[in-house]
Amino acid sequence: MNEADIRAVVLDELGNIAPDIDLERIEPAADLREALDIDSMDFLNFVTAIHHRLGVDIPELDYPRLATLKGAIGYLEARLAPTRS
Repeated sequence: MNEADIRAVVLDELGNIAPDIDLERIEPAADLREALDIDSMDFLNFVTAIHHRLGVDIPELDYPRLATLKGAIGYLEARLAPTRS
């Protein structure tokens, strides 16, 4: 899965949580909770949806790494990268 695919999944799941927001206008480094005006439960729903959709285990300690669009995409890209032997 490449960066564009991951971005599409992240934006799709954010759109499910905040359907009235123009997701294409979110600054990559902006805090998603502030930019989307979502609470911690909505953010948890986002993380859970990403887990189910991509099959990526996301430990609670890593939640802050998904706080921005750029961070979420980078984190997921690294987690989905094939391991090298």
